[in-house]
Amino acid sequence: MLLLKEKFGAFINNRWLVFVAAMWIQSCAGVGYLFGSISPVIKSSLNYNQKQLARLGVAKDLGDSVGFLAGSLCEVLPIWGALLVGALQNFIGYGWVWLIVTHRVPSLPLWAMCILIFVGTNGETYFNTAALVSCVQNFPKSRGPVVGILKGFAGLSGAILTQVYTMIHAPDHASLIFMVAVGPSMVIIALMFIVRPIGGHRQIRPSDSSSFTFIYSVCLLLAAYLMGVMLLEDLVDLNHSVITLFTVLLFVVVLLPIVIPVILSFYLDPRNPAGESLLSELQKQETGQDVNEVIFSEVEDEKPKEVDLLPASERQKRIAQLQVRLFQAAAEGAVRIKRRKGPRRGEDFTLMQALIKADFWLIFFSLLLGSGSGLTVIDNLGQMSQSLGFENTHIFVSMISIWNFLGRVGGGYFSEIIVRDYAYPRPVAMAVAQAIMAVGHFFFAMGWPGGMHIGTLLIGLGYGAHWAIVPAAASELFGLKKFGALYNFLTLANPAGSLVFSGLIASSIYDHEAEKQAHRHHHQQNNLGSVFGSMLNVALAVEEPLKCEGAVCFFLTSMIMSGFCIVAVVLSMILVYRTKIVYANLYGNPSA
Repeated sequence: MLLLKEKFGAFINNRWLVFVAAMWIQSCAGVGYLFGSISPVIKSSLNYNQKQLARLGVAKDLGDSVGFLAGSLCEVLPIWGALLVGALQNFIGYGWVWLIVTHRVPSLPLWAMCILIFVGTNGETYFNTAALVSCVQNFPKSRGPVVGILKGFAGLSGAILTQVYTMIHAPDHASLIFMVAVGPSMVIIALMFIVRPIGGHRQIRPSDSSSFTFIYSVCLLLAAYLMGVMLLEDLVDLNHSVITLFTVLLFVVVLLPIVIPVILSFYLDPRNPAGESLLSELQKQETGQDVNEVIFSEVEDEKPKEVDLLPASERQKRIAQLQVRLFQAAAEGAVRIKRRKGPRRGEDFTLMQALIKADFWLIFFSLLLGSGSGLTVIDNLGQMSQSLGFENTHIFVSMISIWNFLGRVGGGYFSEIIVRDYAYPRPVAMAVAQAIMAVGHFFFAMGWPGGMHIGTLLIGLGYGAHWAIVPAAASELFGLKKFGALYNFLTLANPAGSLVFSGLIASSIYDHEAEKQAHRHHHQQNNLGSVFGSMLNVALAVEEPLKCEGAVCFFLTSMIMSGFCIVAVVLSMILVYRTKIVYANLYGNPSA
């Protein structure tokens, strides 16, 4: 009985249990991805026009990206407190929207509805920040896979929640809003005491490799399963029993990763907590030696650049010799000793310290150009597919959701190989993702047969990879201590990029081309000589929204975004050049 109690204690304090619980939280945290499904209900119930609905969409994007408060609260409150705040925001925001849409409470003006959508969607930032902060601290040597998997599940949550709603099969479409308000909040509250940083030794263990391999297998199985189910439901009219079976199997796949902490805690020999604490102290001592390796800023100024590329033991010896010479020079008055100002790259930065670093802004603007153009495609995918003559636009939305998921998981996996096996800067993976996106935008611009499918694949993979690579790179260059604040500032690049590409470029060019086509159509009608027909068409044109058809609608926009993705590649490669030494120090130089 005592042994079982010890094993259960090891299970509760297992960092893999925290990781699995964080995956479950992320799998229902992307409620913003469902806005396209709930917006028609809001539009019809409240008699909104497209412009009013677009304003709600902007409020949703802002709520999904403005996470300053979430990052700050994660530094002050315990993780469960931040998760509880997020769950309450999600419940109150979307719950009130549901009450208004179902006419259980009086309607509110548009600005108040925007606030409710913002508050409800902003709950996601608490879920994302809490999950990432906890797991990156628990797995500091496996940041790429951890971030990629967690962000991947967040991207896939829309497809998961949609499948759950399909099973419920409620005749009232407003019930989807109720599910969005209640479902994620219940899951978060159930798991909020599990997700937290775990004390103890956090280095790579022999079991980590097989555990991550199993998680990756589950991710691939989940993506393939969801893709197959969505295609089947789209092509075949399935009865409710089959849909229920599909949803139950989906839950089984999502729950599969729990076997890892169960096996590690109950069937393998769990590590002794006392031994864990000793290992933790040893790790702190080793880290302390690395941090104190450079005492004075003069050492940084005087040491040759090749010293950074030496093995750790040789590097420490050379720096010690240089310090001795500097001590002697200081005693003789030859140099003035001064403390180094601020942290070096690889140490812990505050947000204000990071904001004055060129590397931080290189990451931000590279992310703005890359992910901003990707988000523009995601937001306009329905119109893009309609302009090319596709009727079933939702299949492309589902496809880009799957590719986005695989891009996040794959981006974390391959960027980890780059830094772990070759000690090369992680941003090189971001440059590759942006080059892939440049090709994807080109396919959209050309409008070739099959180009829509290929473009969706490339943009989904490239966009998803950004959100696995950037958080991991930011934590490596600017530390883990203030990671929540740093991460939530970088996420502002997403709506900023979308505002430029979608709000200014794409919409203006689309409306311009639609007006040209409408004018050409009216001119042809006038040439027919039918005055009545001409007047009728003009009257209809006033009431109906402008509609553009053909590849020309998004040709110029896609070419512009392709060009900006190439600029993003250049920015990423500049960052790679500037951080080579940092990554050589962090992960060792195999050639040294």
